[in-house]
Amino acid sequence: MRKGTIRDNLSEIQLVRAMAIIGVLSVHATSFATIAMKESNFYLVYNFFNIFMKIGTPVFLFLSSFVLFYSYYSRPFDKKLIGNFYKKRLQFILVPYALFSVFYFLILHFTHYRDRSLEETIEKFVVQLFTGKAYTHLYFIFISVQFYMMFPLFLWLFKRKPNLAKWAIPAGFVMQYAFIILNKYYLFTGRPSSWALHYMSYFMLGAVLGIYYPKLKVWFQIQKENVTASRLTGWIVLWAIWLSASLGHVYIYHTSRLYGAKYDSLLYHFLWNIQTITAGLVAIQLSHILLRHAWPWLTRFMTRLGEVSFGIYLIHPYFLFIYRRFPPETGFSPLIHLWYLGGFVLALAASWIVVSLTVRWLPMSWVIFGKVPPAKRKSRVVSETVAST
Repeated sequence: MRKGTIRDNLSEIQLVRAMAIIGVLSVHATSFATIAMKESNFYLVYNFFNIFMKIGTPVFLFLSSFVLFYSYYSRPFDKKLIGNFYKKRLQFILVPYALFSVFYFLILHFTHYRDRSLEETIEKFVVQLFTGKAYTHLYFIFISVQFYMMFPLFLWLFKRKPNLAKWAIPAGFVMQYAFIILNKYYLFTGRPSSWALHYMSYFMLGAVLGIYYPKLKVWFQIQKENVTASRLTGWIVLWAIWLSASLGHVYIYHTSRLYGAKYDSLLYHFLWNIQTITAGLVAIQLSHILLRHAWPWLTRFMTRLGEVSFGIYLIHPYFLFIYRRFPPETGFSPLIHLWYLGGFVLALAASWIVVSLTVRWLPMSWVIFGKVPPAKRKSRVVSETVAST
């Protein structure tokens, strides 16, 4: 590829984003049930969806790196590129993040912390704003900002020394597990999952895939004309590892939550890491299958869901917060199960409606929900930011 050329648009990216946001909503909608429904015969189902679908944040981070390297690697590395990069991150990511940090902080303040002094309130807000802790899901933006600070350095390094990119994935695993082990025994950073080093394998996998995707894309297309012995073996191995790690992760959570079984924290991290990093690759393969074989309405639905996924990610906890203030006052089991299912449906539908109406009718809607293409837009363009996540 000639230096400075624009790469092809990727229809599959929005479908992967759609899968990731469904994972996020599934985890958040079942989180209370994993505590309250331990006596239920359906606890196995709640635990399964809560852990098996725990792919959202890491897949979004993987996609962020993938899209950025795919979009920027073929361009000249200069001050203009870096300036535009940070301008877009500020405009489409940090501004909505700051707005929602204020929004959620005020909600929690008036529902739980009214007795705090003004000085303590301001101090708390400033700390939470700069650490991604104004609400539980906003740590994702805090991690993304850390990656944005590192991205130009990695981009410059991989462009200057292309052979280093071939070692990026193992280097990412080394950095990630070195951080995890050091934090466990020596550093005590509190919440290691709030730091980008906790996700370096995802960032580096995304970097490699973004750089080499024009050559690797055919490997992800599971179709008759692409089948070779080596590819078939690779596909089977990938799916087997993903399923094994996912089910293993579900199992240890089930036994620990229900029976008090004890496992080393490194086992939890390892199974989660393998489950989610392979899930990103499986999701890309699934997106190609959907684009090739699914009903057109389904691909349109998932494409639009991917486009509005960042806005849904930001706003959906608010609807769950309201919904959970009105639990069913009954011991009738079917209604309780429907109530938990209703949380997922409400979080998805209400969030989607609010984001869509805001984008359609409100000028400068990017201030609230980042960069979202209009609903009637038919082109499937890969965003250069994670504004759609």
